[in-house]
Amino acid sequence: MKNKKITQIQKRDGSLANFEPEKIKIAIQKALTATATGDERIAAKLSGEVVDKAKTRFAGRMPTVEEVQDIVEEVLIYRNYVSAARAYILYRKQREQSRQIKNKLGVHDDLKLGINAIRVLEKRYLLKDDSGRILETPGQMFQRVASCVASAEKEFKPKADISGLEEDFFQLMKNLEFLPNSPTLMNAGTPLGQLSACFVLPVEDSMIEIFESLKHMALIHQSGGGTGFSFSRLRPMGDVVCSTRGIASGPVSFMKIFNTATEVIKQGGRRRGANMGILRIDHPDIRDFIFSKNNEGFLDNFNISVALTDEFMQAVTQNKLQPLINPRTGTSSGSIQARELFDAIVNQAWRTGDPGIIFPDEINRHNPTPQLGPIEATNPCGELPLLPYESCNLGSINMSKMVTGGQIDWEKLKKVIQLSIRFLDNVIEINRLPLPQVEEATRQNRKIGLGIMGFADALIKMGIPYNSEEAVNTAGALMKFIYNQAYQASTRLASERGAFPGFKGSIYDRSGAPGLRNATLLSIAPTGTISILAGCSSGIEPLFGISYMRNVMQGMQMLEINPLFEQVSRERDFFSQEMMQQIASTGSLRDVEQIPEDVRRIFVTDWEIDFRWHIRMQAAFQKYVDNSVSKTINLPAHTGIDQVKQAYLMAYNEGCKGITIYRYGSKKQQVLYFPRHQYKGEPEAPVYNTVTSEYAGGCPGESCPF
Repeated sequence: MKNKKITQIQKRDGSLANFEPEKIKIAIQKALTATATGDERIAAKLSGEVVDKAKTRFAGRMPTVEEVQDIVEEVLIYRNYVSAARAYILYRKQREQSRQIKNKLGVHDDLKLGINAIRVLEKRYLLKDDSGRILETPGQMFQRVASCVASAEKEFKPKADISGLEEDFFQLMKNLEFLPNSPTLMNAGTPLGQLSACFVLPVEDSMIEIFESLKHMALIHQSGGGTGFSFSRLRPMGDVVCSTRGIASGPVSFMKIFNTATEVIKQGGRRRGANMGILRIDHPDIRDFIFSKNNEGFLDNFNISVALTDEFMQAVTQNKLQPLINPRTGTSSGSIQARELFDAIVNQAWRTGDPGIIFPDEINRHNPTPQLGPIEATNPCGELPLLPYESCNLGSINMSKMVTGGQIDWEKLKKVIQLSIRFLDNVIEINRLPLPQVEEATRQNRKIGLGIMGFADALIKMGIPYNSEEAVNTAGALMKFIYNQAYQASTRLASERGAFPGFKGSIYDRSGAPGLRNATLLSIAPTGTISILAGCSSGIEPLFGISYMRNVMQGMQMLEINPLFEQVSRERDFFSQEMMQQIASTGSLRDVEQIPEDVRRIFVTDWEIDFRWHIRMQAAFQKYVDNSVSKTINLPAHTGIDQVKQAYLMAYNEGCKGITIYRYGSKKQQVLYFPRHQYKGEPEAPVYNTVTSEYAGGCPGESCPF
C-alpha cells in the first residue's frame, strides 16, 4: 500500500479530479521564482518529495486538495526554502479569500480569474435566469461566444467542419490572448445577438429627423451599443423655424433630450449608455457647446468634442478671425477671434475635463471610402470615426501575453492577429443589428477594429520605461507589424469571401491592388472592462498605480499589487507588505527608498509621465491605425493651463485624430482617488490610492465606460 499510486484528488466542492503532479511542480516553481530561491529543476525535485509523502500518508484513501497543499508547505520548510514557503502560504490565504468572495457572488470560476474579473462577469456578462441566478461559468461563456462566432463559417461553406476553428477561438479567449468587445461577450449565442459596441447616427435639421435619431439611439443603447453624433447640421439658437415661424433652440437643447433618454434607458441595461456629441468649430453656437458641461452632472451621459478644422488651427497660429457659418443657409453668421475660442476650449478642458477635440480634416485625409461621403462623428470614446449609420465591432490582443523571455514573440503574435481578424469578420456575418440602415451601412464597408491592451505590461516585461524613445519606437514597430499582418489576413478573407461592397472607389481600389475584406482593420480602444477580465493594463495607457485599494463589493476593499512589480520585488528581495501599503498610501514609487532606481524607472506611473510622452505615444500608434486611438492624457492636479494648450497644439502637429485630457480633480466624482496628502484640497479623498471595482486604468473621470 505504501507505494500505491494516487490517481484522484478531492476538490474543495467535493468533486473528484485527476491527481496531477505537474500542477504541484508548477505551484512550487512559482513560489521559488517569486522569491528567487530556485529553478524548474529544484521544483521538480521538491514536487517529487511531495508526491512520495502523499503516497505514504494517504495510503488506502483519497487525499483532498488542502491536504496535499499542507504537504507542499512541510516540504518547503523542511528543505529550508523558508521564503518560498512563506510565499506559498500567502498565496493559499489569498486564494481562500478569493474563493470566499466568488462564492458570495455566486460564480463558479473554472478559469481561476481575478476577483475583480469575476465581479465584472457576474454583474454584466454571465447569462442569468429570470430570478438572477447565474447560468454559466466564465469558461462556458467563452465557449458560447466561440461556438456562435465560428458558426459564421457556414455562411460561406454550408458543410464546413467548424469544430477546429471553434476550439481555436475558445482557446484564444480562454488564454486571455484576445477578447472581443463587451456586446459580443454578452450577446453572442443569445436571442438578442447584437454584437457591436460602436455606432454613429446622423442628426439632420428637422424635428422629425432629430427624433428619429433619438429613437434609433434608444434601440442601440438597449442592445448594448454606444452612439456618436455630430450636431453640426442643426440650426443655431435663435434662428428662424420656417414651418412654425418660431425660434430654434439650438444643438445643446436637443443634446439635453438625448441625454435624458440615455439616463432612462440605462436603468434597465447591463451596460451604462454613452454618447459622443460633436460640434464643428464654425457653428454659431460653439461657445454654448464649449461651456455646456460647466456644471457637473449636466450632459453626464455625453462625452463632448469640438471639431477643429485645419482652417481654424491656422487661424489660431496666425491670430486671425474664425468665420461662423449658419448650417441651415451656409452663409456667414459673424466671426470670432480664433485664439479667444481656442483659449475657451483649453480653459474648460483644464477646469472640467471637457470638451475633448477631434481633427476632422485629419480624419478625412484617411477616410477609406471618400466616395461615400465625409466622416463627421466618432463613437463615445473616439477610437471609431464612422459614417452615418455605420457600426463597428472591436477586439483587443493582450500584449502582456505576447512577450516571452523579454522579447515580443512575433510568430505567436502573427497567429493571434490572423485568427482575430477572422473572428471579427465572422462577427459581422452573425450580428443582429438593431436597424436596417445600420445593417446596410455596416455590411457596405465591413469595418472592424482590432487593437491591443496590456501594452504597459509588455513594456515592463521587456524592461522598457514607458516614457522613453525605445518605448515610442517599440509602439511604432509593433503597430506596423499588426497592420501588415491584419491587412494580409483581410486580403486572404477577400479572396475567399469577396471584398467589402464599398471597395470600388475606395482608397484601396487601385490598379493591380488585391481586394480587401474590411474597409478598416485597426483601432485602439480604452478596453475598460475587458482589460479587467484579461488582468492586464488598459489599452495603451501607462500603469495608473502599483499598489492600491480596490472597492470590490459592498463595504469590502482589497489591497491589489501589480503582479509584475510583486514578481520583481520578490526576485530582487525587497518585497514586503509594509512597503506595498506605503506605496498604496503615496500613489508613487518615487519616495520609497528601498526600491532600486532602475525598477522605479521601469514602473513609472501615469501621473509621473510628462504630457509630451503621452502624445508622442499616441501619435506613434496612430501612424499605423486606420481608425483612431482612444487615449487619455492624464495630468496631475497642479498642471497649468498652458500645458493643456501645448498638448492640444502638439497633438495636431503630431498627426493625432483627436485628443482627450483629464486633469486630476477636475471632476468631483472620479473612479480613482489618490491619497489626500498627495493632492491638497480633497477633503473626501481616502487614505489609500483607491479605485472603484470597475476601474482598469485610462481615464479616471469616467468618460470612457467601455
